[in-house]
Amino acid sequence: MKRTLVQSMTGQADNAERLGYFSICTAHPVVIEAALRHALAHDVDVLIEATCNQVNQEGGYTGMTPADFRQFVERIAAKVGFNTERLILGGDHLGPTPWKKLSPDEAMARAEVMIAAYARAGFRKLHIDASMGCRGEPEMLSDEVVAQRAVRLVRAAEAAAPRENPPLYVIGTEVPVPGGALEVIDHLEVTQPSAAQRTIDVHREAFESAGLSAVFNRAIGVVVQPGVEFGHQNVIVYRPERARDLSALLSRGHGYVFEAHSTDYQPGSALAALVRDGFAILKVGPGLTFAYREALYGLDAIAQVLAPVPESETLAASMERLMVARPEHWEKYYHGTADEIRVQRHFSYSDRIRYYWALPEAQAAVNALLERLDGATIPETLISQYLSTLYPAVRSGTIQATPAVLLEYAVTRVFDIYHKAVIGP
Repeated sequence: MKRTLVQSMTGQADNAERLGYFSICTAHPVVIEAALRHALAHDVDVLIEATCNQVNQEGGYTGMTPADFRQFVERIAAKVGFNTERLILGGDHLGPTPWKKLSPDEAMARAEVMIAAYARAGFRKLHIDASMGCRGEPEMLSDEVVAQRAVRLVRAAEAAAPRENPPLYVIGTEVPVPGGALEVIDHLEVTQPSAAQRTIDVHREAFESAGLSAVFNRAIGVVVQPGVEFGHQNVIVYRPERARDLSALLSRGHGYVFEAHSTDYQPGSALAALVRDGFAILKVGPGLTFAYREALYGLDAIAQVLAPVPESETLAASMERLMVARPEHWEKYYHGTADEIRVQRHFSYSDRIRYYWALPEAQAAVNALLERLDGATIPETLISQYLSTLYPAVRSGTIQATPAVLLEYAVTRVFDIYHKAVIGP
């Protein structure tokens, strides 16, 4: 079944015997370039997904439509020499989320336009998520209403998709909200097998009633909560014994795999256990840009040793000014005292600073940092002090101690962990 997942998404299997996929959920060019270079080095396909808030027909917070996002990724692929036939694009949480403050009819109408744009642009893997209530509705909707709205979205996607390469679908959603919990978490409920089975059954019935049985056969996965999540300061690590009954549901032979969201920051052993237990699609997003920010801030500290500037001109200070001036991406999510919120702005696992890197002010601050280090030889001792996770690779000669290489390698280390989990021992 897991092998079929690979064949379904690509038309052929990877050279390596693959147990699953990790899905890269980001629009950051450095992260995407690192992902494509990593896939090229390992001779594997790569799955990159955009979310409904990030990319939609109105531009999302990236300013990109689905067609724009495809062109954006393909330009990076051309730069690194990656064959786009091995590129799989996906859409995550496609539904009315960006417009949930509107009436249900208006929000769903916009969601239909959005998913049609994704399908028309050739996004192959579409996660349908109409679980959230819109204006005047409860926060979470009944399975029946969710399934009926999923049918509407799928109809729109099917009408727009290329006939020769129709989309594959993932159904269901996870709790809490995408992108990580909003507070410290000490316990997490695993999806009950009966709830996962009901999601499948209700969606199947809705699709059959709408005359879309053949389309439902292209539903390859179900989003469930296996017991993994991260808050601002802590991570709930996967415990296989808690998800044993949920995993057993896959043994019934109905042809699905599970998709696990918020797997960021899980140790490699936990990711491997997730894949082994049937969670064959692992989503990772904030963990990648967290690693990128961590490396940038390490370089910021190194630059203050080698080429010091007034503290107000450092990257960290520049990002603090930007986030305070434009709080819309974090103010609803970070809570506590002024000092606690300041720490969260920069260092939270939810990594909401990632929304700012594409802004001109942030790009200028990053460029200024890199210019300060341009041509400088970064001593190993400073790598050890401020970029300790990268120190072994520098010390062994695996990578050069240049800013561009260090930034890419910081992200590549995360890909390595996921690659080992999905390829297997």
